[in-house]
Amino acid sequence: MEIPRAYNPKETEKWYKFWEENGYFTPSDSTKPAYSIVIPPPNVTGSLHMGHALNNTVQDILARFKRMQGFNVLWLPGTDHAGIATQNVVEKMLLQNGIKREDIGREEFLKRVWEWKEEYGNKIIEQLKKLGCSCDWTRLRFTMDERCSLAVKEVFVRLYKEGLIYRDNYIINWCLRCQTAISDIEVDYKEEDGFLYYLKYPIKNETDFVVVATTRPETMLGDTAVAVNSEDYRYKNIIGKTAILPILNRELPIIADSFVKIDFGTGALKITPAHDANDFIIGKRHNLSQIKIFDEKGIMNEEAGPYKGFDRFEVREKIVDDLKNDELIEKIEPYKYSIGHCYRCRTIIEPYLSKQWFVRMKPLAEPAISVVSEKKVEFIPDNWKKTYLEWMENIKDWCISRQIWWGHRIPVWYCQGMLNQECRMQDGVIVSVDTPSVCPHCGFQELVQDDDVLDTWFSSALWPFSTMGWPKDSNDLKTFYPTSVLSTGFDIIFFWVARMIMMGLKFMNDVPFHKVYIHGLIRTDEGKKMSKSSGNIIDPIDVIERFGCDSLRFTLSSMLSAGRDILISEEKMESYRHFMNKLWNAGRFILMNLEEKTMKKIEPKTLAERWIFTRLSKVIDEVTKAIDNYSFNAASLSLYNFVWHEYCDWFLELEKEELKHRKEEVCSLLIESFSIILKLLHPFIPFITEELWSKFNKGSIMIEEWPKPSLYSLSWCVEAMERMERVKEIIIQIRSIKSIMGIPINKPVDVFIKREKPTFLDDEIRYLSKLGYVQNLTIDEKIERPKGTALIVVFGIEIYIMFLGIDTKKEKGRLIKRKNVVEKELEGIVNKLSNKEFLSKAPLSVVRKEKRKRYILLVEIEKIIGAISAIDESS
Repeated sequence: MEIPRAYNPKETEKWYKFWEENGYFTPSDSTKPAYSIVIPPPNVTGSLHMGHALNNTVQDILARFKRMQGFNVLWLPGTDHAGIATQNVVEKMLLQNGIKREDIGREEFLKRVWEWKEEYGNKIIEQLKKLGCSCDWTRLRFTMDERCSLAVKEVFVRLYKEGLIYRDNYIINWCLRCQTAISDIEVDYKEEDGFLYYLKYPIKNETDFVVVATTRPETMLGDTAVAVNSEDYRYKNIIGKTAILPILNRELPIIADSFVKIDFGTGALKITPAHDANDFIIGKRHNLSQIKIFDEKGIMNEEAGPYKGFDRFEVREKIVDDLKNDELIEKIEPYKYSIGHCYRCRTIIEPYLSKQWFVRMKPLAEPAISVVSEKKVEFIPDNWKKTYLEWMENIKDWCISRQIWWGHRIPVWYCQGMLNQECRMQDGVIVSVDTPSVCPHCGFQELVQDDDVLDTWFSSALWPFSTMGWPKDSNDLKTFYPTSVLSTGFDIIFFWVARMIMMGLKFMNDVPFHKVYIHGLIRTDEGKKMSKSSGNIIDPIDVIERFGCDSLRFTLSSMLSAGRDILISEEKMESYRHFMNKLWNAGRFILMNLEEKTMKKIEPKTLAERWIFTRLSKVIDEVTKAIDNYSFNAASLSLYNFVWHEYCDWFLELEKEELKHRKEEVCSLLIESFSIILKLLHPFIPFITEELWSKFNKGSIMIEEWPKPSLYSLSWCVEAMERMERVKEIIIQIRSIKSIMGIPINKPVDVFIKREKPTFLDDEIRYLSKLGYVQNLTIDEKIERPKGTALIVVFGIEIYIMFLGIDTKKEKGRLIKRKNVVEKELEGIVNKLSNKEFLSKAPLSVVRKEKRKRYILLVEIEKIIGAISAIDESS
């Protein structure tokens, strides 16, 4: 059998086409227990980033693992239409040709978006395939495909009829750049430096003033009251009086409201109901008028008086100047405060009074709180449960309308006739899944559909069941809903996870998933967030080109601890590329020793064989439990350490000698053990494991059965483990002493073991001679320590190693000199790590390297002291 000398990841990645063509990703056996995952749908505008790579590696590990365990696995893929983001991309593309969307109209613009989606929208799907994702592509969904669109309309209509969707004038978050409302959780708050302006409002018919403090003086043009707290003794005498709004001379009632904080600013609050969320609520309580002072683009309207036509921030400067001239500013103070920005374009958000569509959330949230409290939905790690519950218990109504063109258009029409009382009572509103041709209330035929579209997250909230055929009672829903697990980042718990739970309970009467695995964020090795502006992004496609897909996947899985951020670097990926080489070389070694004979089931005979199969059985158990518990790093590192440091470094080395005497038997054991290793590794590194599997076995490893722990004989398992661990430790100590004393590792030495000879098996003696390079081995319980030997104690056994040909006096001088050098280097590192300025300014990766150096130097000093003691004792 032939196998290339060098591992080439590109050659192994050809297997994806084979898997897909053979239908291995599609669930086909309904007699098996179901296991399902719905992919968090990436935006059609997106390309694969490290966050995608991480999350989809998690899902693929679970999908491949469960298939091998005998489950009927559905991993359902799809993409999100990403309303605002996609519209922005197409608008920018049109603008390159001097075309605005308004120039071509809604219908033509949407046609262009669909064309763009068909040409570019599947880029990320191809990248997911490159990552090895074993999704069922025959079920590929899109949030605006026919099936999902029907579900969206059906949900909207049902919620509306139950009074859970309503339309109202309300303060919303308005993005002037995107020209749309966005929900509360789509606003990113950032602390910035600003000013607190103290404005003097004259009191009518008095010479006195009431002073209000604000960070947005331009909004004073929309003020309709001044509020104070009735408990504030400073203002008790002015409650009920009238203040005069400077510049516009509007009369403002001075009212009492408990919302006003006595200790903020002056304790007097200007009330602008049309441009502040809290003021809007206060205005409702006191029946205040609502005055909008600028339009959707932030340009001042006629209500702004002399400032009409100016931008909002220009007006701020002009008003401040005018108030200074009129001596109506008491003072201006620097002030640091939190400013909301659009999560898409980073534009500063304006609270804006607008008629919008809302979902009434509290009735939907109550059962969603219960299922998490009762652990019908489990968060992993559990600390995210508290975060979820706190948000749900304080949930606000969800603004779902967006003033853009690309998205699910709201299924609402307005009758232009309103010819009878019933129609007028309904405000001419028609809510329907199907497009109506006439008004059902009055029969008028002129109907106009609502211009707005639904928030992208509205359709995403239905994803677990809309993708499986709801509102029809499909076989997929019967088989695969609820899904088994959702893997996602903590940043969309509120955007998506909570809303899926609410909608699943409402329309499926069941949770959408049983477990929610929350992974951390990918950061640089220094703990910094990756961003284009910082220039520190690592592109997963570039990584795959350089190191191979399996190296990337194994790097991510080995660092994947639930809820913790992952600090990644190319150096780490390169180190796991070396692991692929190690695995490849192990497979190549076995293959090169094979003969064209049928392999037989063979009982392990030697100590090393019994040990490795005992260890392998334990590793099977460790890895299985770790994946079941979502401890992907524990599973990966268990396999890494076993394969590299036990199977390759010890077992294969020891079996080389056995191959000379019992080749057929040893090859059978090698293939059996290596095949199990490949199965355990397959969910993590699918390509190289399939390639190596094909060299030894028939069929695809992807549909093989997951290994089960099967210890050969408990009577010899424990003994094999104990004996092999003992002989390994003796060899390690011999090598260590040689290294410290400057003796080449492969130079034979004489060793004396103070023990009865029958306590050591022939295998152990052979292993000591082969891997410890022991020339003459003496085992005797009555032996006295020979002169010129170093003493080591392993498992309570005294072992003496002879320094043949070593000038101990000269060697001791060398060790003392080296100890002085290491101690001086250590002192410098300790001082650096004690320096608070260094710790605060140095990158995290640099601090970690210094701590690692400190550890290495401490270990070296300990070994040098041990070697000096050994020389002294041997004299």
